[in-house]
Amino acid sequence: MNTAPPLWIHDMLSAPRFARYLQTTNGDAEQAMRLYWWNVEVSAAFYGPLHCLELALRNSMNTHLRARYGVADWWTVAPLSEASMRKVNEVRASLAARRSRPRRADDVVAALTFGFWVSLLSRSYDRHLWVPVLNRAFPRYSGRRDQLHDNFLSMQLFRNRIMHHEPIHHRDLIADHAKIYRLIGYISPNAAQSVAALDRVPDVLARRHTLLNGSHRSSF
Repeated sequence: MNTAPPLWIHDMLSAPRFARYLQTTNGDAEQAMRLYWWNVEVSAAFYGPLHCLELALRNSMNTHLRARYGVADWWTVAPLSEASMRKVNEVRASLAARRSRPRRADDVVAALTFGFWVSLLSRSYDRHLWVPVLNRAFPRYSGRRDQLHDNFLSMQLFRNRIMHHEPIHHRDLIADHAKIYRLIGYISPNAAQSVAALDRVPDVLARRHTLLNGSHRSSF
């Protein structure tokens, strides 16, 4: 067993960050490095499905909100909370500061975060948005709003871990993967099927054992 991590680890990853991988591999530095690279590889593989989940959520909700309120910039008339409206205004101000042409509603929609769209499914919007309009954004879903919100919130937090380069190797990634497709399927089963055909997450998950024992090398 090699217990000494490479010297560059202290500069690039930091000892405390690498320590989490060493703990998982019982102090085996070589295996910890392989686990680290596999974590990068599987995180990269999840980017595509999460990308499509976010786009599906954003565009379905935006389409129904536009239809409900009759204007492209529906946030100007929808009953948004002060916190939500502040996020919209921050996006509008940012766009105005860095664009020479007038901003369009679609620019604002594209710049709003995954978290913003997920927040519109929260309890505070149950009567004002969910009941009259947003339930229609999920034509294949018949459950409760709070359960849908919890599922999307868990995927938002999962996405954030990936985007901030945090470990995900300890999670039930098979369950995470299935949840992504279940949520896309609530919006569009056809989209879920098409995205799955491009997905390499199952292959990366299946290679974990051979990558950790050194039979194969990670790539990303």
